Amino acid sequence: MINRIVMKNPIAELDGDEMTRILWALVKEKLLLPFIDLKTEYYDLGLLNREATNDEVTIQSAQAIKRLGVGVKCATITSNAARKAEYNLKNLFPSPNATIRAILDGTVFRKPITVSCVRPTVSCWKKPIVIGRHAYGDVYKAAELQIPAAGKVELVYTPADGSARQQLSVVDMPGPGIVQGIHNLDESIRSFARACFIYALREKMPVWFATKDTISKTYDGHFKEIFNEIYENEYKTQCETAGISYFYTLIDDAVARVVRDEGGFLWACKNYDGDVMSDMVASAFGSLAMMTSVLVSPSGVFEYEAAHGTVQQHYYRWQKGEKTSTNPAALIFAWTGALAKRAELDNTPELAAFAEKLESATLAAIEAGKMTGDLARIAHPAPAGSLNSWEFIDTIAEMVNIS
Repeated sequence: MINRIVMKNPIAELDGDEMTRILWALVKEKLLLPFIDLKTEYYDLGLLNREATNDEVTIQSAQAIKRLGVGVKCATITSNAARKAEYNLKNLFPSPNATIRAILDGTVFRKPITVSCVRPTVSCWKKPIVIGRHAYGDVYKAAELQIPAAGKVELVYTPADGSARQQLSVVDMPGPGIVQGIHNLDESIRSFARACFIYALREKMPVWFATKDTISKTYDGHFKEIFNEIYENEYKTQCETAGISYFYTLIDDAVARVVRDEGGFLWACKNYDGDVMSDMVASAFGSLAMMTSVLVSPSGVFEYEAAHGTVQQHYYRWQKGEKTSTNPAALIFAWTGALAKRAELDNTPELAAFAEKLESATLAAIEAGKMTGDLARIAHPAPAGSLNSWEFIDTIAEMVNIS
């Protein structure tokens, strides 16, 4: 009988949807509960429970992360018209990730999990590229309007103190069309910049930041100004002492540079840019299932999750009785990241050592040729075959037991 590691304080656990929900339970059963006296505060963020609670469970889970300092989250469905019909929903709630990010005032950092047998498709990449995605506003909080006929579209600001209103003509519409209004907050941009430099100092990585301020002179230009202000006033000395550089460029120049660089840096992006570029980086490094994600708040709160979605098509196959070859590596690393952070906060080195052991066992299994189908198709040398998710997790459990 293994003496299970005792946790001093709990982690906020946020369960999710579809295939990742199945794997979430399997990871806990096979890789965590046999080794740890696991303490969590459980919140069911599955789509039907969000519907049943009028999305209050999402707010409660974010508040729990803030209170406990650490959370771990499974992938969740963001409802749309198709999902509303599929699940017979009454409401369409916002993305749980967006709600949690707004409450925690955090920035999302996504980093690929690298293994020696999977080569990046960009041949010059030698080190992980981390994407820091601003977690607030832009198109994710947009107000949108479909214009039925010709007319004037205006942008109006009415000050709360009753002072003079500001008004700006957006466009004289000659006919039907669409308009969109986006916003951001100075404090959110400041938190974004602080979180980026905090992460970079922890990981000892240089920072790139990119916008399109030559075109969006006010909106993107303000991002550039605030980011530079935070660097110069709060982090420049620390970064220079640590040998960490800060580099600003236009987003199109950053894209051109990134495919010629060897990696090993943090690329700070606005919300939409980070959403897109994180998937590009994940795919180029091998698989979206090999991408970690951590939400960092300047207040010191951390939330860990996998970067990928709920693996919808695999879930439909699982419902038919199939055992799919879905890669749970990023889900495992979400748990190890949260456990390691909990260990750091609670000064429990044995818990930190277990988190490191579980990560090492996961990587060792893959490098020994024991992997799921997504990696088997791109690994060099190619393995003799691939494992289903259950076999892969059992292989990792065996390695943890004997290590």
